Amino acid sequence: MKEIYQETNCGRSPWLWIPTLYIAEGLPYFAVNTLTVLMYVNMGVGVADMAFYTGWLYLPWVIKPFWSPFIDLFKTKRLWTIAMQFLIALSMALVGFLLPGSFFFSATLVCFWFMAFFSATHDIAADGYYMLELSEHDQAAYVGVRSTFYRIASVIGQGGLVILAGHLEQTMGSVPKAWSTVFLTLSVFFLAVALYHMRFMPSTAKDRPVEGVTARSILKDFAMTFVTFFRKPYIASALAFMLLYRLPEAMCIKLIQPFLVAPLSEGGLALTTSQVGVVNGTVGVIALLLGGIAGGLAIARNGLKYWLWPMALSLTLPCVFYCILAMAQPSNFLWICMAVFIEQFGYGFGFTAFMLYLIYFSRGECQTSHYAFCTAFMALGMMIPGMFAGWLHDVFAQYHLFGADGPQGFINFFWWVMLCCLATFAVCLKVRIDPSFGRKQDNGNEADDAVSTS
Repeated sequence: MKEIYQETNCGRSPWLWIPTLYIAEGLPYFAVNTLTVLMYVNMGVGVADMAFYTGWLYLPWVIKPFWSPFIDLFKTKRLWTIAMQFLIALSMALVGFLLPGSFFFSATLVCFWFMAFFSATHDIAADGYYMLELSEHDQAAYVGVRSTFYRIASVIGQGGLVILAGHLEQTMGSVPKAWSTVFLTLSVFFLAVALYHMRFMPSTAKDRPVEGVTARSILKDFAMTFVTFFRKPYIASALAFMLLYRLPEAMCIKLIQPFLVAPLSEGGLALTTSQVGVVNGTVGVIALLLGGIAGGLAIARNGLKYWLWPMALSLTLPCVFYCILAMAQPSNFLWICMAVFIEQFGYGFGFTAFMLYLIYFSRGECQTSHYAFCTAFMALGMMIPGMFAGWLHDVFAQYHLFGADGPQGFINFFWWVMLCCLATFAVCLKVRIDPSFGRKQDNGNEADDAVSTS
């Protein structure tokens, strides 16, 4: 195995590995956190169990800052990256083989948890390799490339693969076999990517274990970073903002796909799996990206503080479209696409303020480590509400709040999401932001970072 990781030819264009690297970084994330939702619902798992158990799959991204420093102690970032791609391929293959079995739910959940852990570790190693392999100038030059191909992974993961699964469900006549084929295909793809990167990801002299660093020194530095993070000014309002600004989305995210595919008799829109891939994974993702770009451009002009409230309203108020869809249950696919497009564009626009705030709050001592803590709290804020979203739907299904006799679980749930918007408004009232932060003339990089991150 030693020859696998030996020095390769230097001077290769980053175009040979950056696109594939960041597609490989995005696909497992969407497989774990998006495909599982629709797959389990289509295979008959109740929304309460689905939301609760798939919610735990966020955990590796929540705790990622706790083990990321230890990757510097062993071998190289290149080795870690390629090794994780092989392990992701293995876990995807296991999912594919286990789905047709009678104990598919518990067995595949274990595989998905390992896949999530491998994916989070891959994120750490791949981003570290990117920074070591490229000069600061090239890092800036290729940041748009890596962001673009991560977004392409989003369209593939939430759109293309779902459309493929829907087509296979119809042609094969079996939901488990269809999704098994999807994950076996993904496994082959990741195996090919790992083999490709063994050939085309160059080795660099900088990519080696950090000298003079031990597990003891890492723990000491981590403790210092932890303490300095929680000693930052206005830490309470900052944590509340990180955990609650996205509460409406955190509630929605586990129930949107079940709502789209649920029969009309159960309060859903009765879309096919392929239609969900179009409306949620293609139309929705494109709208999300356009909203993020618009948000970054807006903040660059007037700063984060100026746009905070318009973006908070943009993030929250379009959620009412899901209330309208749940009450009207339209059969016109175009109307459904338009509603999702507006909601996702508003979310993308409003999400920009959140990502830029994480950059803002992380400034100062230990900026990189503090930003990692911020993203961990961001993941925690998505994880916990999503786990209980399905249970809330089942509770709300027992009440007929709008006087109708039909099922009202989704209607009541989406109105509950609208009520959760008050939490977003409350944290916006308390958060402290320098009015000059984010303006192009003062510090243009933050706005650019927000666009690329969104």
